[in-house]
Amino acid sequence: MDWEGWGRAPEGFDAATLYAYSLVQPDTAARVRDAFPVLGSPAGLAAEATVCAQLLQTVARGDNLALEDQLRTWAEELRRR
Repeated sequence: MDWEGWGRAPEGFDAATLYAYSLVQPDTAARVRDAFPVLGSPAGLAAEATVCAQLLQTVARGDNLALEDQLRTWAEELRRR
């Protein structure tokens, strides 16, 4: 269960959300990835792609603008996987 969205979410969704918001601090983002091995796994890929897409939608609406460059870079990395 994903309580933030009140529904089901892919495995690793919360870890991917934490990772996304830590992208502005690369050292912290690296620590988050290390702490949550689901990130980078085949199962976690769906969560990462979901969170990245959701946050890019918020950027398009004018929110989370400080994350825009990092989110776009992350999206490109996800596409290459």
